[in-house]
Amino acid sequence: MDKVFIKDLLVRGIIGIREWERKKPQDILINVTVFTDTTRAGETDDINDSVDYSALAKKMQSHAETSARLTVEALANDLAKICLDIPLVKKVIVRVEKPGAVRFAKSVGVEVERKRDG
Repeated sequence: MDKVFIKDLLVRGIIGIREWERKKPQDILINVTVFTDTTRAGETDDINDSVDYSALAKKMQSHAETSARLTVEALANDLAKICLDIPLVKKVIVRVEKPGAVRFAKSVGVEVERKRDG
């Protein structure tokens, strides 16, 4: 299975359970790997036969910036669903991090792996 990835997509959104986290957007770092078959896209050189990573990044950015989720787990699952809405995507790994959320840690977060049913 081939992979298309988006690395270190930095967005700003409301995320967290604490009162102060609900008031001011924070940095959210997103990494995504979608599993697909790129054979046809390689043969046709047509974006319609590919996973359009630019369009996918924009959808994920928009969602992360407007969803105001309480947990990174919920946001990661949301983003996985967005990826799996693309018919060419068979499986996805989504990593969502909150840089600087824990003292003395560069980042904390969650990684989820989801695949298409059937």
